[in-house]
Amino acid sequence: MPSRVHHTSNDTSGHAPGSRVHGSHTTLRQRRCARTGPVRAHHCLMDLDKAREFVRNNHRAVMLTRHPDGRPQTSPVTVGCDKDGYIVISSRETAVKTRNLRQNPEVVLTVFTDAFFGPWTQIEGTAHIISLPDAMEHLVRYYRDISGEHPDWDDYRAAMIRDKRVIIRVEPTRAGPDFHG
Repeated sequence: MPSRVHHTSNDTSGHAPGSRVHGSHTTLRQRRCARTGPVRAHHCLMDLDKAREFVRNNHRAVMLTRHPDGRPQTSPVTVGCDKDGYIVISSRETAVKTRNLRQNPEVVLTVFTDAFFGPWTQIEGTAHIISLPDAMEHLVRYYRDISGEHPDWDDYRAAMIRDKRVIIRVEPTRAGPDFHG
């Protein structure tokens, strides 16, 4: 999946026009990102490959989905990043987040370190749900990428069937911030 870098002008440097990129001075881009509001928020976007790399090394997240009436629904989840660049989450077929994503596939993830405080990133994207039996090899890869080898893969596969597990693959469309104030 190709990486997307968001820019606000024809400048391909990734810096806001007129910003300084040397020394320890605060750049115009950093000052803009520190402000709130929809007009300035697009200056704080992170390269999607940088966000994927963060997920490969940090597996704690909170997932936001929407109930059919629009109310937010959040869930703590364990995330990984597969070889194709999708953000992956294991869930149950019957979970509220899975049902919500079948109705509205737009999702937001806040991914953070095990320490909770410190670096974090927000990833927005579109979810695709893969159910069993097609999900099985994705579930095995998900486990391996996050936890390593399982002591009994037959037992793991049986548990995935018993729990009616699915893989949620999120295609990232936007991530940020790329620094924290």
